[in-house]
Amino acid sequence: MSDYTPPKVWTWETESGGKWASLNRPVAGPIHDKDLPKGDHPYQLYSMGTPNGQKVTILFEELLEAGHPADYDAWMIDISEGDQFGSGFVAVNPNSKIPALMDYTGDTPVRIFESAAILMHLAERHDAFLGSNRAEMLSWLFWLQGSAPYLGGGFGHFYAYAPEPMEYPINRFAMEAKRQLDVLNRHLADRRFLAGEDYTIADIATFPWYGRMVFGKAYEAGEFLGVHEYEHVIRWANEIDARPAVQRGQRVNRKGEGLLRERHAASDFDAL
Repeated sequence: MSDYTPPKVWTWETESGGKWASLNRPVAGPIHDKDLPKGDHPYQLYSMGTPNGQKVTILFEELLEAGHPADYDAWMIDISEGDQFGSGFVAVNPNSKIPALMDYTGDTPVRIFESAAILMHLAERHDAFLGSNRAEMLSWLFWLQGSAPYLGGGFGHFYAYAPEPMEYPINRFAMEAKRQLDVLNRHLADRRFLAGEDYTIADIATFPWYGRMVFGKAYEAGEFLGVHEYEHVIRWANEIDARPAVQRGQRVNRKGEGLLRERHAASDFDAL
C-alpha cells in the first residue's frame, strides 16, 4: 500500500522519473542550438531505431526494394543524449519525438512528423503499401497508434524502467498488453495480414511493436506475458521478419555491431 498523497500543485522532479527521466519534460521547445545535417537524397530522416523509428526505415527499404525512387539519408537523433531537444530538430518536430522527416522532392520542402503521418505521406506519394481495402488498413494503422503507447509507455515503463516495481500499474498495463495481443491474435487467425491479403503500412507500423513482443525481445517480458500463446501473431510476425527490406530497416539508426548509426546509401549495408 503506497503512502503517496498527490500534492495540491504538481511540480516536476526529474530525479524521480527512473532510467529515462531525461527524455521527458513538462514544457516544449528547444533547450540547445543544434542544426540538423542534410545529405544528398530527396528524403532526410531524423530518427532512432526504436519501434517508432523502425516503422519508417522499414517502409523506406520496402519502397526501394519495390523499385520506387525513395532513396533517403537517415541521421541518428540519439534521444538518450537529448538530440531531440536541439533547435534544428524541434523546427522539424515541435513535439521533440522521433521520427521526423524532411521531404525535398517538390519545389517546396515539406516537414512531416508523427510516424503514422510519415508512413501515410510516403505510401501515398509512391502509391504503394496502401492495400486494396483502404478502410481496413487505416483502421489498423490507427489502432496501432492508439495501442502502442500502452505497450511502451505503459507496460514497458512500469515493468522495465520505473524506479521500483509497483504491483498496481504493472498488473494494469500487463492486462492491457495481453488484451491487445489477443485482439491481434483473433484477427490474424483467418487473415494473412492486418488488412487482409495485402501487406500494408498497417503491418509495417505494427510489426516493430508487437512482433518484437511475441519474439520475446521487448522488455525481457516474453515469459511474463506468455507470448507463446499468440500463435497467429507469431506466424504473422515471422513472415514479416523474413522480408529482406524489414531486416535492413530494423538495423538503421541503431548503435552496435551489425547496425547502422546512419544510412546514406544501399551499399552501407554491404559493409556490415
